[in-house]
Amino acid sequence: MASALDEDTQQSLAAGRESVKAVLRSIQKDLQKVFIVFMLGFLGTFWALRIYVWDFLKRVTEANMTPEVAERTEIIAQTPFEVILLQAKIGLIIGGIVALPPLIYFARDELRDRGMWPDSPVARWKLVVIGLLAVGLFSVGVAYGIYAFFPIMFSFLAGFGLEAGLQPTYSIVMWTEFIVFLSLSFGLAGQMPLLITGLSYSGIVQYETFRDKWRYAVVAIFVFGALFSPPDPFTQLMWAFPLVALYGFSLYLAKLVVTAQRSSDRIDVFDAIRNHWNVVAGAGVLGGGLVYAFYEYGGRTGVNDLLRWAGSDWRFLPPGGGLGLDPITAAALYAVGWAGAFAFVATLWAVYVDLDTTSAGYQYGDPAAIDVGELDAAGVQAAPDEPFVEMTEAESLALAQAALDDDDPEKGQAILDRFDAVADEREADDDDGSDGDAASDGITNSVGDRTSRASSTFLSELTDGEDAEDDIGGYYKDLRFIFDSLRSRSFRIVAVFGGVMAAVFTWLYLGGLRTIVSDLESRVPAEIDGGISVITLHPVEALIFMVKVSVLFGLIAVFPVLLYYAWPALRERGFVAGRIRQVYVWAGSLFAGLVGGFALGYSYIAPGIIGWLVTDAADAHMIITYQVSDFLWLVIFTTIGIGFLADVPVLMVLLNKAGVPYGAFRGRWREVTVGVLLFAAVFTPADVITMFLMTVPLMFAYGVGLGVLFLVTFGGKRNLSPPAAIVDR
Repeated sequence: MASALDEDTQQSLAAGRESVKAVLRSIQKDLQKVFIVFMLGFLGTFWALRIYVWDFLKRVTEANMTPEVAERTEIIAQTPFEVILLQAKIGLIIGGIVALPPLIYFARDELRDRGMWPDSPVARWKLVVIGLLAVGLFSVGVAYGIYAFFPIMFSFLAGFGLEAGLQPTYSIVMWTEFIVFLSLSFGLAGQMPLLITGLSYSGIVQYETFRDKWRYAVVAIFVFGALFSPPDPFTQLMWAFPLVALYGFSLYLAKLVVTAQRSSDRIDVFDAIRNHWNVVAGAGVLGGGLVYAFYEYGGRTGVNDLLRWAGSDWRFLPPGGGLGLDPITAAALYAVGWAGAFAFVATLWAVYVDLDTTSAGYQYGDPAAIDVGELDAAGVQAAPDEPFVEMTEAESLALAQAALDDDDPEKGQAILDRFDAVADEREADDDDGSDGDAASDGITNSVGDRTSRASSTFLSELTDGEDAEDDIGGYYKDLRFIFDSLRSRSFRIVAVFGGVMAAVFTWLYLGGLRTIVSDLESRVPAEIDGGISVITLHPVEALIFMVKVSVLFGLIAVFPVLLYYAWPALRERGFVAGRIRQVYVWAGSLFAGLVGGFALGYSYIAPGIIGWLVTDAADAHMIITYQVSDFLWLVIFTTIGIGFLADVPVLMVLLNKAGVPYGAFRGRWREVTVGVLLFAAVFTPADVITMFLMTVPLMFAYGVGLGVLFLVTFGGKRNLSPPAAIVDR
């Protein structure tokens, strides 16, 4: 039997296995030392979590809460071994991270023999500087999350939950992982300057790519913040603005390093400081003066008043407060530190100015250092040959790609033409011009037609040629034709989806969620003492539920719009029959079934099921506490879910009217059952009972639909429409 992996992949995997075995063999004598380091990290983490970390995280959580909210916020363990297993898991992770450096160190000889270790020695001071920068940036990111972001975030989440009638009772596992993962994300985000600078310096990613794609980076930062932070604007801005500023600072450092790399023989840091001594000295004086003014002229008092107004318990202490220093000495140390920081930034500016003028040929007239990425198409064509002589093929493709992404294909083609021309001249001098022409054509074609070639290659792999496309019944062509017909209407479709989603989320956020919870709680039988308590085990559980429900309503609302715009293409391909006015019949019928089922479920079925469950638990003398996601999804399944069940027979009648005969529905019930089981397995919790709880009602509704069609079509003898072309495939 042929392997699913090609030969190159198999060889790579085999080489990787051999490398791992060789590394492990080479460090056998040192494994005991690595294991000791691992155990120290594991036991130290385990001890710290028990003695200090839990209380510290609880203080961080309640730091910005009012006393009333903090009193009602609880951290609970759901299983007997949950806390100790969580400590063990975190200890294993920290132990593995701590043991990794000595593991690599002891395996350095084997790594060097396999070409995985630098041959030329790297100065230790450089490694120390890089390590200190990485640790410092990571620590700053984590500190920002713990001391600034989390207190405000948890205060909002707990307060919002209580206002919505939800008890903030967080699971210790979910609560801890939430804090740890977000703290790690801030710490990793703090590595952005080091990462961007390193990638630019090594040439893995061109600096021009980071510079030209800054808009996409800003959008990605705000989108990530919208997904992982509460929906209030203040918290999202607290997430996004520091990262945007950090991205800008990273770009500055990257340009500084790359320019220094390209002009390393033409710049001296001390010369730059001497050339701009007035700016460097003035920046140092400004930094020290700001510290003096902050403490002397009421800056500390004003900031503390602002923090108190915002509800934060954090305050700026007097100089030396908490450090055991007298105010004068502490203020002097603060002033010296900030003066040094300002002078350092000014030094970077001075070096950048001298490097910029030097590298661009401004001072020395070096045309080879011209930045081609900053030129327009005419500038590229008029530029001398020197920049393209020094340029590699990968750099030319990267610059051309950046121009294409900026909707400037003329500039991209000009870069490739100039690079090809210079390459042809160089190869002609070496009497090897034919290969250069072929490479030139390959480069131009790879940029000009890469999208169409990629899509055609994917299609050929997917369909295995024209025969395979015919074998699958031409469904790919049909679907592609339908999607192409929707492309020009995509803005309106997205606008409807986004508008409905935003409206539903806003209603839930501004009180709709509390209205639903309160209304359902009011229907609990009066004899149940204390009623029910709905809790949130995860800090953002309620927000995630609101987003999911908003997406669900957005999909429901966008369905008739999709159907309207896709109807002509569906009719042309034989999926449906009738004029476009049939869309109104489809949309109206399905909407009526959905609304009718929802009204029935919300008025009778949902309260009845909840009342029965509550009474059963109360009779067993249990404390009735429901997790918000489980409780509200039960409500969704017994309200909107009833509407979907009502729509199954309605949809079957509509499809029969569109040309799907009764015999097809009756003969394909096995395929429908498998499809429903697959759907239930994906969209329900991972247990068999809930999967069948969804599958059985849907198949019952399908059976009702078959019964309705049997009556309407006289057992399939008189279908509402002749069979469509799609049925014969």
